[in-house]
Amino acid sequence: MVHRTTAAYLILLGVFAGPPGATAALRISDDRGGNIGAYWLRFSAVRDSGEQVIIDGTCSSACTLVLGLVPSRRICVTRNAVLGFHAAWRPGFLGLPVTNRPATRTLLSFYPPAIRQWIARNGGLTDKMLYLSGRELFALYRECR
Repeated sequence: MVHRTTAAYLILLGVFAGPPGATAALRISDDRGGNIGAYWLRFSAVRDSGEQVIIDGTCSSACTLVLGLVPSRRICVTRNAVLGFHAAWRPGFLGLPVTNRPATRTLLSFYPPAIRQWIARNGGLTDKMLYLSGRELFALYRECR
């Protein structure tokens, strides 16, 4: 019997992996994030498939894991690209968000050094969203052609 996580991974590989020799691309355009585990699986599958990633709009929260899981040489950004970073959180009393410091440290550790440095220069990961776009983003990632 196939474990659920393994099955999900295999399904993702099937979705993201094209025929041999094909250079497919994942386009991210309006991704507000979600469950870190789901994004980990998704972007690990993209990394393993050799697929290119085009960030052409918002990629926030857990979506930004793509930066640490897919090699930067396979990521490009358009003029519409906006990356949004914040601290990891969990539901607390009455479902209100509570910062999860260990998860935030782990999340931060997956980002490439240049992203970690940018986050540190801009106040670190907190409950407030930090946005990276424009010239600052183009200084870190190549522009899509």
